Amino acid sequence: QVPEPQVVRPPPHVSQAPLGIGLSMANAAANGRSSASNAELPFLAMFACSGFAASVAECCTLPLDIAKVRLQLQTFSEPGKAPKYRGMLSTIVTVGKEEGVKALWNGIVPGVHRQLLFGGLRIGLYEPVKTFYCGKDHSGPVPLHMKFAAGLTTGALAITVASPTDFVKVRLQSQGRPGVPIRYTKGALSAYRQILREEGLLKMWTGVGANMARNGTMNAVELATYFQIKEGLLATGYFQDNAFCHIMAGLCAGFASVCAGSPADVIKSRQMSDTEGLYSGALDCVIKTVKHEGPLALYKGWLPNFIRLGTWNVIMFLVLERTKATVRPYL
Repeated sequence: QVPEPQVVRPPPHVSQAPLGIGLSMANAAANGRSSASNAELPFLAMFACSGFAASVAECCTLPLDIAKVRLQLQTFSEPGKAPKYRGMLSTIVTVGKEEGVKALWNGIVPGVHRQLLFGGLRIGLYEPVKTFYCGKDHSGPVPLHMKFAAGLTTGALAITVASPTDFVKVRLQSQGRPGVPIRYTKGALSAYRQILREEGLLKMWTGVGANMARNGTMNAVELATYFQIKEGLLATGYFQDNAFCHIMAGLCAGFASVCAGSPADVIKSRQMSDTEGLYSGALDCVIKTVKHEGPLALYKGWLPNFIRLGTWNVIMFLVLERTKATVRPYL
């Protein structure tokens, strides 16, 4: 005789809520935790986090920036004579061999000054400006063109404030190349004073028009691309909000921003390094560059620029996301 199977019943005090309700409650709790973890920081906290993240990325990638600037400023050599710099790696090796390894970090002080101001403002203001354009009552995903408009605005505003730091950085990076004497030998702070004394305060905003075009465009493309790609990857369900997702979105953002901003970047570098009055303005610089070197000169240094910005974006966004997650519980 086969014994009847025993039915195990839960104790009376254990809740027997339907499975569907239990799953809904679990999903709601998870969504609540996700919303809390993705909540935007106050402006000052976001300014500090983004300025710090941008400064870390600047310190890690400055030798690549040196190579980019030297390649952008290199004009055609004499007939039959090979150009001095022939690619990113070759440029880094040449600069290190001829000027010392320390020269690969020329401009690090104004570079960090720039990132603390520019990086802090362009990212710190991004959410408030985006909210202003969309309206406080906006719900649902933010349209791509609104993200682009917010990035364009904050990039242009931020570089207007930070342009003097960019100017001194380019001056320090460009000295030592063929035909350019070394004028600033006592460091970045001394270079600020020397330029103010010899050329005046307004000289610090040389190339600000090209700089606004370059940084406004690149910031708009970079931030819009990063957040759009990140949201798209997370929406597939195959990605989580982790380092791998941030790396993929950062690389895409770097590629898109370099493609959009390279011509303005070349013009900005040439204007800021011009100590002989070769260019009367951004348009004059474009005309002379294209006339003497061809239109492709506007994309000089594109590969090192992408390698540098791709690396820079990955480091910056990784540090930014980690820093935001670290400080959020204390706010």
